[in-house]
Amino acid sequence: MTNALSAEDSSVRLQTALAVGSNPDPVFLEMLVERCAVEPDFFVRDMLSWALTRLPPAITLPRLRRELDSERTQARSQALHTLSKIGDKSTWAWITCDMLRDADDEVARTAWRVAVVLVPEGEEKDLADELVLQLGRGERKVQLSLSRALADLGDVIKPALERAAESSDPAVAVHARATELLRQNPETAFDAALDEVKRMVALGPEWAADASEAGDC
Repeated sequence: MTNALSAEDSSVRLQTALAVGSNPDPVFLEMLVERCAVEPDFFVRDMLSWALTRLPPAITLPRLRRELDSERTQARSQALHTLSKIGDKSTWAWITCDMLRDADDEVARTAWRVAVVLVPEGEEKDLADELVLQLGRGERKVQLSLSRALADLGDVIKPALERAAESSDPAVAVHARATELLRQNPETAFDAALDEVKRMVALGPEWAADASEAGDC
């Protein structure tokens, strides 16, 4: 099984992960976790995570908790991803500010997603206040992930976004406004929202008033 999970052909690795998940056995726990940390193919990694969700949480969660402290970025990212799939609210305390601010974009993006899944009722505002600190970060893919995470928190994010939209940092202000447009209309294309806000910024001091009017429509 170990050889099959590390086979050169990704389809073989995918089928092996599927077989392991279809016949869950705790003996495969360590093998699956270790493979998650090094597997290069996205679809195989997702199947490995699915296989881990098929094992008893009582043994899987403590092992994933250890993986969150790994020096390997993919190990941390994939452990977070698997936690989001398991969805055990008791693991919320494991999602630290350091993870949400991780220097590695993939780890941070995954932490944002799992935080939104696990956040306890009543703590959404605190999470929103933390996430808005990352506005303006990275390239399009990173910014879109953050905007989606914030939008998934619902109306609670509006005050934090309004404050961020007044930032003296244009990248933060633009990202905040684009996120608000996405929150108001999930069907809005993120790139179109960014372009619209950039156009408003280019208009000068009047852009905030224009943006406000657009948000009222």
